[in-house]
Amino acid sequence: MAAQRAYTTHPLVLRRVTVRRVHEVTPRMRRVVLGGDDLAAFTSDGTAHPAFAAPGFDDHIKLILASDGDVRAALPAQLPHGIEWTPAEHRLTRDYTPRRVDHRAGELHLDFVVHGEGPAEAWSASAREGDELWFVGPKSSLRLPERLDWILLIGDETALPAIGRFLDERTVDAPAHVLVTVSDDAARQELALRDGDTITWVVAEPGDAAALDAAVRALPSMAGEGFAWAAAESRALLPVRRYLQRERKLPKDRVNITGYWHREEAAAPEAQGTADAAAQGTAEIPSPLPWLVARAALQLGVVDAVADAPGLSADALAARLGVPGPGIGVLLPLLAAYDVVVGADDGADDGAGLRLGPVGEELLDDHEREEYTGHEAELLLALAHLAPALRDGTSPWQVASGATLHDTVTDDADRYGELVEECEQLVFLLTGLTADPLWENVGTCLVTGPGSASVVAALDDAGRRPRLRIAEEATPAGVLRGHVTAPDRIDWTAGPADVAVAAKALAHRTDEEAAQLLTRLAEWTGTAVLVEASRPDGLSPHAAEAALHAHTATGSPLRDSAAIAALAERSGWSVDRTIALGWGTEATVLRRT
Repeated sequence: MAAQRAYTTHPLVLRRVTVRRVHEVTPRMRRVVLGGDDLAAFTSDGTAHPAFAAPGFDDHIKLILASDGDVRAALPAQLPHGIEWTPAEHRLTRDYTPRRVDHRAGELHLDFVVHGEGPAEAWSASAREGDELWFVGPKSSLRLPERLDWILLIGDETALPAIGRFLDERTVDAPAHVLVTVSDDAARQELALRDGDTITWVVAEPGDAAALDAAVRALPSMAGEGFAWAAAESRALLPVRRYLQRERKLPKDRVNITGYWHREEAAAPEAQGTADAAAQGTAEIPSPLPWLVARAALQLGVVDAVADAPGLSADALAARLGVPGPGIGVLLPLLAAYDVVVGADDGADDGAGLRLGPVGEELLDDHEREEYTGHEAELLLALAHLAPALRDGTSPWQVASGATLHDTVTDDADRYGELVEECEQLVFLLTGLTADPLWENVGTCLVTGPGSASVVAALDDAGRRPRLRIAEEATPAGVLRGHVTAPDRIDWTAGPADVAVAAKALAHRTDEEAAQLLTRLAEWTGTAVLVEASRPDGLSPHAAEAALHAHTATGSPLRDSAAIAALAERSGWSVDRTIALGWGTEATVLRRT
């Protein structure tokens, strides 16, 4: 039985507000109170947008600034049901948590930590009555579990707005146990504590992982079912995540940990050398060796073994992993050089044995390790065959594995599961599709592709209740069963339908496989919708690599609207219209010709 989704989605709307007043909450926190007509429901370019809603205590809105001061040129495009982040050279965005939303007064309160750096803090320092600010969001709100015996709120100064809002507006009766690290006692705030609540203030430098970890470990254990929420500097949270999940054994749906900011580290000498070379126009291509070494360490279990038993010697580690000693001896010096491990066996003479370094701590995070061991990592390795694939007109994946990516994931539940998880963000973009008039007379909807669970969730959120079919092979269908709510209400066989939705179904198929799928859909319905990323996301730092990633998977570049239309026509369909969903994603409505 699939767990209920932990978030409620919201329409993404670009809003303009102006400064009403500014005051200092503490010597370390500045509050800017904003207001404006865009906080209420409004109409823009003929489209009605709902009033601003941020019901969750840790909701995030994205502030839009510009390094050259021209904010209007940095604004995204507002779609009828979403946002399109068009490229903008000078755009700066920062996520902030509303401290208070006063619908009666039409006001939004934002708190800014006064630390003397950063574009958002600089804006708040100069903010005066009447100054404008543009923002988008929130896209979703965290839903707490229905039953709570306690809630643990952990954070640094940047988390105080969320913690303060939770205590002001708490929606659960469970006692709250609060831990906050501050750089100075002057940063302490009066918070709305109740009987049974506790609070611990710890003075520590911003981003001090050791201080935060020690303070969390010093908290008493609590009986019953609880929830742990934490927000601070991203690296400082790594040991906290490890402690709560690996030692306290809290289930993933009982933990929410978010890096609110990222401390910039001084460049290592070799990295600085590369930067200097780049400045002189002689940039060096970075070596893949660190990535390959980190991948090997994860695959062998080195990172987890050292995390679970710090102090191991090289020989003990080798025995624990069942790897010959000489092999570990080759790997450890490189792991030490890349800060994955530190300790006596990397050449130090402190007798402490092996411990995780800062990079090793990061690799304990599931999202971080996916870069080295997940689906994207396998695609990256396939690029070793890029040259012969380009010569042969096929995909690097097929050259490397001897099978298409579609054939591979169809027989591999883990790989298909990764595709499904990658599609979870689709649920935030599908409002434009579920609001389309095409659903007015739909009695049966057939869904296919790794984004099927997101389509089902979006239909539920929109109050659409067609009879649902999911058409997938046995292994993918088994994976999707674990990602939809109430799977027994779904017919898991293909058959006639009023409309078919293929959600990211083409992204792992070659052109030939995509045409075959479209031909099969024509046997079941006269209307089909293809939900695909048709251009790079304008906010992504890796937008330039999108075409190469697509080519690696399918042998074709990222398919734009014209390429999708050509595939449709090849399979007996014509394009009726295209619905822009935002973030480079489109829904192409097809009619059978």
